[in-house]
Amino acid sequence: MAVNIDPTSLGIEFGSGAVIGGIIGFAAKKVAKLIAVLVGIELALFKFLESRGILTVDWERLTAGAVQASEAAQNGTPPEWINTILSTLSISAGFTGGFLVGFRRG
Repeated sequence: MAVNIDPTSLGIEFGSGAVIGGIIGFAAKKVAKLIAVLVGIELALFKFLESRGILTVDWERLTAGAVQASEAAQNGTPPEWINTILSTLSISAGFTGGFLVGFRRG
């Protein structure tokens, strides 16, 4: 059984994946920064309103979601979307490289 690999097709898939990954990586970093600022402002506002007696915050419940996410990450089983990416390795490799370049430049 012979495997036919077309270098042109492989290069186009890798290159297009790299370009798309770069754009998404750049955008993801910008969005992550914005979300971090918004969450920080929200927590500061909660603390301010709690200090004034206007609001009562259950800090244990508020941080429970972060604890559950970190426990899921420590579990070690990859999500299903990772298996999908691995099945399209040529596009995934280009996408990953482009994403990292775009994320670093953002």
